[in-house]
Amino acid sequence: MRKILSFIIVLALFGYGENSYSQKESITIYQANKILTIDPTMAEYEAVAVNIHGRIISVDTFNNLKDRFYNAEINYEFKDKVIIPGLIDPHVHMTLGAMMYGLDFIPPWEMETPSGKVQGLSNKYDLLERIAELEKNAQDGPLILYGYHDLVQGELSREDLDKISQTRPIFIWHYSGHDFYLNSAAIKKSNLSKKLANKFDGIGLNENGELNGRIYEDAALALFKTLAPELMSPSHIKKGWEGYEKILSRSGVTSVAEMGYGIFGIQTEDFFTNNFYTEEDHYRLFQVPEHRAFNKEFGKNKIKKIIKLSKEKGRSARVLKQVKLFTDAAFYSQTMKMLEPGYIGGQSSGKTGLLVTEPNELANTIKEYWDEGIDIHIHSNGDAAQNVTLDAFEKQAGGEKGQRFIIEHGGLFLPEQISKAARLGVGLSVASHYVKYMGDDYKNAIGKKTQYITPLASAFKAGIHTTLHSDAPLAPPQPLVAASVHMTRRTRQGNISTPSERITPVQALRAITIEAAWSLGLDKEIGSIAAGKRADFTILDKNPLTTKAEEWPNIKIHGTFVNGVFKKINIK
Repeated sequence: MRKILSFIIVLALFGYGENSYSQKESITIYQANKILTIDPTMAEYEAVAVNIHGRIISVDTFNNLKDRFYNAEINYEFKDKVIIPGLIDPHVHMTLGAMMYGLDFIPPWEMETPSGKVQGLSNKYDLLERIAELEKNAQDGPLILYGYHDLVQGELSREDLDKISQTRPIFIWHYSGHDFYLNSAAIKKSNLSKKLANKFDGIGLNENGELNGRIYEDAALALFKTLAPELMSPSHIKKGWEGYEKILSRSGVTSVAEMGYGIFGIQTEDFFTNNFYTEEDHYRLFQVPEHRAFNKEFGKNKIKKIIKLSKEKGRSARVLKQVKLFTDAAFYSQTMKMLEPGYIGGQSSGKTGLLVTEPNELANTIKEYWDEGIDIHIHSNGDAAQNVTLDAFEKQAGGEKGQRFIIEHGGLFLPEQISKAARLGVGLSVASHYVKYMGDDYKNAIGKKTQYITPLASAFKAGIHTTLHSDAPLAPPQPLVAASVHMTRRTRQGNISTPSERITPVQALRAITIEAAWSLGLDKEIGSIAAGKRADFTILDKNPLTTKAEEWPNIKIHGTFVNGVFKKINIK
């Protein structure tokens, strides 16, 4: 009798189902033409019930939800729309993006910016002409421009920039974000000398042993004191941050992760985040601490600090119990670490690139975090880098159930490396734009290895959790565009790069929703439309699963829900 009574009490407390629950709080039912849940069965429905707290109560047929929640408010605004889980970009850089989006662009190809599309400059003549035009019309002070790429626009020298101005410091920021190209006035202003080549790898010297104007990777830090007053001023960051948010809004993005929190100083980034990311902003911002930054500031206490921050309530941006590491350098600037014969053309011809962290140090650093239950994201681009990264992770014996190790970017992946990553349970977060922008151009630099650029179909087939990211501002945060790229594998020249690596529409949609959430350890909260999850949705005019891959970038985005609150897209 006592057991029966206990059972009745449980039923009374929790209700027989959602009917009882619905009478206790306000619920809204949103009718749609189609709801793509992206749950494990890829179920499709036509209505979703959301409570006043911004949580999903149920997703079902419209009639079933009306019957169950008979006191609910009915919203028909989206009855001819398609509702999908809120789009997620799991790897962006907010402060870096704010710096860049506040500058004039000189890109090698057409690029989306906050103020619209900027036409690409496809050769050196057009590039130098545009730099000269911007220099002529610039206000007093240094000229800092972003977007140059040597493989497309030709090699850029100190002398090229001196011809434009011998008095104004000119800093050209490479598309990769890892390199700068300076004229003589900029070199003088930055107090650079050829002696720095003894301290840094990234000091470019000409055949006479003099500075050629290229400053890259570790040496780029030497420019920071010179550039900080221009790039890090609150007014400049505010302008760039607001521009960044415009792109997020019109791209239907509801969540992003800053993949390198602390690189520009933890207090500095906190100031920017607290002032420019507010409750009114219609997206979620998560932060993944960067190892070197936290090690520099907190030393042996870095892990305790990360765990403490991850538990803090009331932060404008939520810190995740995760860390970002680096194995090698950059894909775009031809400094990622390559297996022999290395680079066969371009500015790194005859070299094999750079490791940011040596193998033994990497394995030890991974162990520090892994043994404490910290999820790890690791920047790893070249084929040699993948060997170093996977070997270092294979040595780990600790860790916790459900802990995640994610390779970020994955510029080149050989078939045997895909197999090894799958065996080790490694996740893959791929830079979505490498194959489009460099699938053809990189043939001059790495030859036949271009066939191994971001092989997503192989990763999915191997059972690897695979997602796509923009690495914004290196490419605009546009998940539907990113997904389209990997369904078609079409380069910017119109060719198809490794057609066998094209992914399906279902894989593509999962890569920008639930798989992106998984990579951040947030798949229990966001990434699919299911009871108990946050009501984050992106509202589309078309069903992407029945739309041609090449048309995904043209699907109109009507608006987004974040935590159950709808906001219509403002395309201005």
